[in-house]
Formats: sequence, structure tokens, C-alpha cells
Amino acid sequence: MNKPEILYMVVPCYNEQEVLHETAKQLKEKYTTLIQQKLISEKSRVVFVNDGSKDTTWKIIQELHAESPEFFSGINLAHNSGHQNAVLAGLMTVKDICDMAITMDADLQDDINTIDAMVKEYYNGNQVVYGVRSARKTDTFFKKFTAESFYKFMKIMGADVVYNHADFRLMSRRVLQELANFKEVNLFLRGMIPIIGFQSCNVYYERHERFAGESKYPLKKMLAFAINGITSFSTKPLKLITSLGFIMFIISIIAFIWSFIVKIADLSVSGWSSITCSIWLIGGLQLLCLGIIGEYVGKIYAEVKQRPRFIVADFINDTGKN
Repeated sequence: MNKPEILYMVVPCYNEQEVLHETAKQLKEKYTTLIQQKLISEKSRVVFVNDGSKDTTWKIIQELHAESPEFFSGINLAHNSGHQNAVLAGLMTVKDICDMAITMDADLQDDINTIDAMVKEYYNGNQVVYGVRSARKTDTFFKKFTAESFYKFMKIMGADVVYNHADFRLMSRRVLQELANFKEVNLFLRGMIPIIGFQSCNVYYERHERFAGESKYPLKKMLAFAINGITSFSTKPLKLITSLGFIMFIISIIAFIWSFIVKIADLSVSGWSSITCSIWLIGGLQLLCLGIIGEYVGKIYAEVKQRPRFIVADFINDTGKN
């Protein structure tokens, strides 16, 4: 390491007024220590990305920048674009003014002390450093079960995701430049980053309880996020439909032969239950298959429109508004 390099922290924020001051305090302390240890440059900044918050989040970000412009910057999106788009907006805004960038949520669940290890791994030659949970002690049984099932199911579906890794990661400028070449609208960064490649490693940490406020990912959003991840990075559901159709075709042939034999042997008995069950089964399978196909058609629809994934209304840095 010849000289300390520039680190930008990208912190997406949506209605985080209750936790933002504490997050800024802890990050400022961490940055001060890292600069003193000459692990990062004095030009390093923390960039809070306001994702269309309805509370005073953006006002707090402006105040933090006014008080400590040498530490804090802010990006204000024109409207709520969603967590993944907010992360991407921050990364794409700073990719040309930093040497490395770390993404982290504002709720202080990710261990800030892990940043030291991430930066050191970067200097060891790693272009991507994943923050991976070592345990899920703070999760409820339901949360732990569903989260771990999600990662396992993603693997089965063929998506290359890092187990127990969310969006706490370090990326080099080179990786950010390659990420800019990905133009899809349906973002799933946990799947996109690994397929970029380059040397990478994991650092492990224990996730904390949320410092304040409410989770922005209730069960409904988590399910939608999981479906988006699966359909964005795997065509296995479509292949399963083909396999299911083939199996049902074989079963129908067997049923036809059996019905023909029973009819010839004059052993047939009229009954509505078997017919009703068959109709409901086939009808249900058809609707399920159409639903899965519809998910992919919907994604194609969103992609071909090529609408912007985010719109930056303001970017306040230590040089003022850019």
C-alpha cells in the first residue's frame, strides 16, 4: 500500500430519522480512526442516499453535511425507487470519485467495526469483500428459517449468491465500472455482484438488533424480493414447467389406457369425484404455470421500456451541489 485510498460509504435511507444521527456519529468515529491509521484517505466520505423518505431524513442529511462536509455527503432521489435502486444510485454517483465503496444499511444492524477488515482485504488484492453473517442469534425462528431457506432455494435454482450475505459489501472502482454495464431494471445486487467476477473474499460478523425505527422489509416485501431474485437469475422455473408438462402428459396417457381397458372390460363405474379432482388438479397446475410465465413476461415488459432506474435530484458533496 503506497498511500491511503479513497473510501466512500453508500448508505441508503428510507424514513430513517430515528437512527440517522447515531449512524452518522458511529461512522464519523470509524472514519476518524481509519484516517488516523492511514487505512483510508482524508478525501473519503459517507454518502447518505435519501430514497424518497416521507419524514425528515433528507433534512437531517443536509444538516449533517453542513456540520461536517469533510465527512458527510448526500444524494436525494427524486422519488422512492426502492432499496436496490437507492444502493445502485449511490454507487453509480461515486464510482468515478472513489477507489473503493462499501454499501451498508442505515439501521446499524451491520457491524461497523467490520469495515476495518474489509479495507484490509481490499489492500490484500480483493476487488470484492462480502460481509457475511456468522450467526443469526438476533433473528426469530421464523426469520431465521425463511432467510436460510431463501439462500438454499436460490442455490437450487442456479443463482450464484453468497450464503447469509445481504448488501454489506466492499467493491473496488474497477468492479463499480463493470457494474455500470449492467442495464437491467429488475435489480438483485446479491446475484449481480458475484457474476462480475474478480478476486473476492468473505469477512464474518454478528448482526445486531436494529438500533431504532421499524424494519423496511416486512414479510410481503421479503417474498417479493425473493421472487425477483429467483426470476432475475434463473430460468429453472420455466424448465420445471416443461418437465411438469411432460410428466402430466405421461400420466394422461396412462390414465387414457387405464380408462380404455376398464371400459372394454365393462368395469367402469360412473363417478364425479375423480373427474372433479382431475379438473381442479389440472386447472390449478395450468394457473400456476401461467403465473410463473407471467412473472418472466412482466420482467421482459419492464426491461424493454428502458426507463431510468433512479433519478438523482440533488448531490451534496464537500464541494457543494454538483
